[in-house]
Amino acid sequence: MLRIHFTADDWARVRIAARPDALWESILSFHRLRDRRGALVFGEWRSQARARVSGETRLLAALVPPRGYFPDFLTPPEAREGLDAGLEALRATPPARLRTELALAAAQRPALRMLPGRLAALAEGRSEPLARLVGALRTYWKAALEPYWPHVQARVEADRAVRGRALLDGGADELLASLPPALRWRAPVLEADYPVDRELRLDGRGLLLQPSFFCRGTPVVYRDSELPPVLVYPVSHSGEPAFGDGDAGGPSLGRLVGHTRSAVLQSIRDGCTTSELARRAGVSLASASQHAAVLREAGLVVTLRHGNAVLHTLTPLGAALLRGGAPVQAVAYARNGPVTS
Repeated sequence: MLRIHFTADDWARVRIAARPDALWESILSFHRLRDRRGALVFGEWRSQARARVSGETRLLAALVPPRGYFPDFLTPPEAREGLDAGLEALRATPPARLRTELALAAAQRPALRMLPGRLAALAEGRSEPLARLVGALRTYWKAALEPYWPHVQARVEADRAVRGRALLDGGADELLASLPPALRWRAPVLEADYPVDRELRLDGRGLLLQPSFFCRGTPVVYRDSELPPVLVYPVSHSGEPAFGDGDAGGPSLGRLVGHTRSAVLQSIRDGCTTSELARRAGVSLASASQHAAVLREAGLVVTLRHGNAVLHTLTPLGAALLRGGAPVQAVAYARNGPVTS
């Protein structure tokens, strides 16, 4: 069980991350790559990613076990600003911290009681081993995540819309109560299913809520309670494959014509429920639901359930079309999957 203890100051300092974290998604996707769970959601991605990933994962596998502790230095806060910022922060990790966290990883994995050569060199804090780790993470991200990043962003944006609506409706209390079922808000403590017993006292530092596409089941926090508190939790998935084989010129996108559907897309710009969509676009509830379904099939909208309501938000492709100049990568990505030309 994980227990996160809030004070009154912490309630005022709860934040929702603005975007997916490149390194948290990298490490957690590496977990997903090696297990067989969640086949419906991750199965297609898993088979595609395995075909792209090179042998450089040997170093990552030594640092990141299939489950359990992995070093906190692999996921620095700077990665919220993008992969490059995160990797530069990782490269600057102090040698003392490298030694401490690698020793902790070894203590929890009998096979690593004596650090293998690569990890022993990394623990010394020398630039060459750190450069190899940075290179391995960059190579992995490009192969396993970059082709799918627009979809990861869309799911995280959809979750942010749900949490933001809860915050507007009822403040931090409602926001914390809206988190996935594995998390239970019993003020002033947020409890979560967790593989070990942990007590995290925020002591006025607040908490960053980081929605994650590849987090599965239980949330994740830093092992080192002195680090800035962050709670990584899984976004909701629709129960359908996360990545499909559609293309930008497919029949779903071809149906996207006419003033009414353009108005519907405009109405979803800032996120809305089906009822709000019908009112904004001036259509019936049934028509709003039908238009939203077509937009969702075309990869322009993500739909999530929030309590008794259904909430629609734009994907990066949908937002780009509204701007009138979709980036090539977003257009090629199209409906939930990469497209090669």
